[in-house]
Amino acid sequence: MARTTLFSPIQVRGQTFKNRVVIAPMCQYSAVDGMLNDWHLTHLNQFAMGGAGLVIMEATAVEKRGRITWGDSGLWSDAHMEPMRPIVQQVKARGAAIGIQLAHAGRKASISRPWEGDCPLSPREIAKGEVPWETVGASAVPFDEGWIVPHELSVSEIADMVDKWVDAARRAEKLGFDMVEIHSAHGYLSHSFLSPLSNRRSDAYGGDRNGRMRFTLEVVEAVRAAWPAEKPLFLRISCIDGKRDGWDIGDSVELARRAKALGVDVIDCSSGGIAGYGENTLPPATPGYQVGHAATIRREAEIMTQAVGLITDAAQAETILRSGAADFTALAREVLHNPYWARHAALALGERDAFDDWPVQYGHWLAMRSKGMFGGRAGDSDTENLKKAAD
Repeated sequence: MARTTLFSPIQVRGQTFKNRVVIAPMCQYSAVDGMLNDWHLTHLNQFAMGGAGLVIMEATAVEKRGRITWGDSGLWSDAHMEPMRPIVQQVKARGAAIGIQLAHAGRKASISRPWEGDCPLSPREIAKGEVPWETVGASAVPFDEGWIVPHELSVSEIADMVDKWVDAARRAEKLGFDMVEIHSAHGYLSHSFLSPLSNRRSDAYGGDRNGRMRFTLEVVEAVRAAWPAEKPLFLRISCIDGKRDGWDIGDSVELARRAKALGVDVIDCSSGGIAGYGENTLPPATPGYQVGHAATIRREAEIMTQAVGLITDAAQAETILRSGAADFTALAREVLHNPYWARHAALALGERDAFDDWPVQYGHWLAMRSKGMFGGRAGDSDTENLKKAAD
């Protein structure tokens, strides 16, 4: 029996997550033609071994134009399934649930990798064959000065785009993913429909808030219908644009209410990323700086939420959950520093039973360490000695 909320199981539909530690999707920009490889297997599997309850695969494009960079993951064809399959199998074999974030970069597509500038493709990238491609958006308004002007999607093209999300979700189900997250944050395609700063349309997909929410809600409804009823559906949103006259928390509460009615189970609460122009109103990125958004949406929309953003230590994560601000805590940068964060957090919080599923290969060495540091007896089992370490 867990002593803490962080390490208490939680059930969403038919899926039980063994704890509330989530590995947030982190783009690796290392795919080739959208295909994953051994880097991704190693990267994701380490978090499952590290004790996380849920590992979410990076933003995965639902069509080729939807990649952020040339190195982005994709699931726009059946061919993309095969290199993904062993990753899904390995993460689940290590005791974690695995999810996938289905995404389309929209007008923020066709740029260089972060370590190459994170900006429109330069002659350096073009010289090695990474040429720009057509981008699409809610309106023909570029993300910033010097960026590609996106093609404004027609109504028929919007319908086709919804179908691409559905096709990707069906492939994810065949692969055995435990959950799907729809990416509608950080200025990408779905978010660009939501925000008045990027959506200048005057048809049914623009204008007032109801019109601007239409595309996102159509994706939600279609994916939910295609995704198994017993499996959870998450929706990641930028709860605020962080720009004057942009999308705000009140808008997000209403979106969450309507998404819940269509079958979304958890709102993953991030912020920002909508545009390079406009007056910035985002608060400084301090520890837990987005938790308040998760709390507001959880309370006012009466839906589960996931908090993310500089969550770094066990006590902080436990406080977020115990206060009722969120149902899950997601980490990214901190677990790159320490993939075994979940196990160390359990130790810090005094969770004796958190060591029962240590890999036996590692448990042997940790038990030896515990004998010297924590008074374990030579006759004790590895698990018994590890539990002594938690006392």
